[in-house]
Amino acid sequence: MQRSRGRRTAPAVAAVLVVAAFAVGCRPVTVTGAGSPDGKGVRYAPTTPAPPPLGRHTRPAPARHTTEPHLRTAHPRPAPGPLMAPGSRGAQVRELQARLAQLGLFGRAPTGYYGSVTATAVRAFQRRQGLPRTGTVQPAAWRALRSQTRRPSPAQLRPPTTRPVGALDPRCMRGRVICISKRSNTLAWVVNGRVVSAMDVRFGSQYTPTREGTFHITFKSRHHVSTLYHTAMPYAMFFSGGQAVHYSADFAAHGYRGASHGCVNVRNKKKLAPLFHTVKPGTKVVIHQ
Repeated sequence: MQRSRGRRTAPAVAAVLVVAAFAVGCRPVTVTGAGSPDGKGVRYAPTTPAPPPLGRHTRPAPARHTTEPHLRTAHPRPAPGPLMAPGSRGAQVRELQARLAQLGLFGRAPTGYYGSVTATAVRAFQRRQGLPRTGTVQPAAWRALRSQTRRPSPAQLRPPTTRPVGALDPRCMRGRVICISKRSNTLAWVVNGRVVSAMDVRFGSQYTPTREGTFHITFKSRHHVSTLYHTAMPYAMFFSGGQAVHYSADFAAHGYRGASHGCVNVRNKKKLAPLFHTVKPGTKVVIHQ
């Protein structure tokens, strides 16, 4: 009987170890032996120790605060920039210039480039509307301009000349006339008072001026070369002695820095070629201021 009292069975040992593990909160303990159901081992999960009681000098951990989306500080959005400003390029700038031209504020052909001339025209429009004269196109100015003008036609967006065609002389209003203005430096092909095509031209210098008046085409020469100056005069249409309307490579290259020897120079060959084939000998030519 004494021997049996001093001997502890395996289940009793396992029970003691489990109680000890739960008491101290230690890591899982693996118990092996006959006390486990399968005889291999049982892993017991530890309990989570309770937090220590708060003392006089113990502060609770601060609670985490989450900011709701509707309580976050709202930052003001920056004001939108101008739609167009100096340096802008593109189709919208070309439309802007064409619409300003309809109001008489832009005196040139649209280029699609926002330069100083365009900025000056925009300021003039803003002054009319009582808007800040910034010289840049804000949404309010663009809406006002569109409401006061019509949608530009293809000819208004890309006119046949880079310079505005001057007022037609009364002599150009009837029949088929080559109407040439020294004031606007333009040639207009006019049929019964309607401008069919137009192109930039330049004239003779002070010592070899281009004659003014009413003339008629005497003859044409597609590949003409001047016998006096030995220079090419493509698409030449003579109207007064040796003076003719013709294409000038020098005009195309150097613009108005040069002058002719009395002829009417055209700098756009592609525009002159159709006119050359259309005009017949005897067609009226009017050169006026």
